[in-house]
Amino acid sequence: MTDTLIIAPSILAADFSRIGDDVKAVDTAGADWIHLDVMDGHFVPNLTFGPPLIKALRPLSQKTFDTHLMVSNPDLLLAEYATAGSDIITVHAEACQHLDRTLSHIRELGCKAGVSLNPHTPIDGLQHVLDRLDLILVMTVNPGFGGQSFIDTMLDKIAAVKAMIGDRPIIIEADGGITANNAAKVFAAGARALVAGSAVFKGTSYAENITAIRAAAAS
Repeated sequence: MTDTLIIAPSILAADFSRIGDDVKAVDTAGADWIHLDVMDGHFVPNLTFGPPLIKALRPLSQKTFDTHLMVSNPDLLLAEYATAGSDIITVHAEACQHLDRTLSHIRELGCKAGVSLNPHTPIDGLQHVLDRLDLILVMTVNPGFGGQSFIDTMLDKIAAVKAMIGDRPIIIEADGGITANNAAKVFAAGARALVAGSAVFKGTSYAENITAIRAAAAS
């Protein structure tokens, strides 16, 4: 597992009236990845965006597009998300009937494959698909809305995922309620990619916000 810290601002917290400008701004401000939260209003109680927006944003940044599908039946649109410009496609274990097949398909499309687990979902179901995975995303809030508070018990879950993957080159990502106040604990538990929405897009200086999270994690 890598020790490199990755900061992935979630555009869910961006200003949607100027979302292209916000993507360019966080890119310049020091984001490592751009995190794209796709919600369908069915798997989670919110509706965001789909492949057309990702395709429109793709020319604005060369950073990794980290697409998180919080949707039912993700298999139906995997090819569209890959074609739109996703570098990583993460699906929810809870939404996939045949997770091994889904992860294999993502890789066949030329993307890195990720799986996400909701707070209540045990990690045991991943044991037999670890060699299909490039990323495991641990939800540290209940999915569906930005601005929620971090669930502290997820630190133990992140640590358990770290132990389970051993020396495999799988990145552990944490998503939900990440701030400069808890980044050190999340990093210490084993997460190396930190998704931050409100903590990055608040105020007027995205660079200062990203730097604060990075410095806190490094401490």
